[in-house]
Amino acid sequence: MKNALGSVDSVLLLGGRSEIGLAVVERLVRAGARKVVLAARPGTSAEVSDPEDGTAARLVALGAEVHRLDFDAARPETHGKVIDSAADLAGDLDVVIAAFGVLGDQAAYERDPVAAAESVAVNLAGHVSAGLFAARRLREQGHGTLVVLSSVAGVRVRRANFVYGASKAGLDGFAQGLADSLHGSGARVMVVRPGFVKGRMTAGLPPAPMSSTPGEVADAVVQGLRDGAETVWAPARLRLVFTLMRALPRPLWRRLPR
Repeated sequence: MKNALGSVDSVLLLGGRSEIGLAVVERLVRAGARKVVLAARPGTSAEVSDPEDGTAARLVALGAEVHRLDFDAARPETHGKVIDSAADLAGDLDVVIAAFGVLGDQAAYERDPVAAAESVAVNLAGHVSAGLFAARRLREQGHGTLVVLSSVAGVRVRRANFVYGASKAGLDGFAQGLADSLHGSGARVMVVRPGFVKGRMTAGLPPAPMSSTPGEVADAVVQGLRDGAETVWAPARLRLVFTLMRALPRPLWRRLPR
């Protein structure tokens, strides 16, 4: 449950090495959260001694109780147990952040359709399974927010990354439908649509216009949680940009640079 001041007390991060996810968790801990569960692929959990980012160590230093679980997005049969184990460790889950996924390379996917299908299984099917299990828990609690990291890539799919974009379009639709299914239960879903985020996932790629950092996206997520928002765009001006881009005639859309 939320603490006496109404702040988030417990957080589960599915995708425990996500830069955005970890940045959100750190901000929530600084604001009062005290129970954190980081769930990541076996062998890649965000260890307290992790030399790469040190986030877990900072969480402990800030007074948080940090637990780690194995989580594999490609194994949906395990997702229910992960959610249950997180609740056993942290009690009621105030915020569940679904921050896992793969970007991949469109040209590589066209050469290897099996790899393309596997990435979609992670980016969409993994979220369907984990999201439904998390929603069931939040509905039973009667409170809590599932934060789903979608992408502007799914708002209108471009040929430059249509495999990734298609998976995000499916995820975005699933998250919105899940939010509607939870209406009136006390639990809710918040969809986050970042633009290009400069971080590990996009290392080596030229930044797109209106790029952001993991920290900037995290700030938007935390503000969205405070405001009770249903959808968060990061940066916020992308909402207007994509309202206009949705209206572009398809022949013009096809001419956008790859």
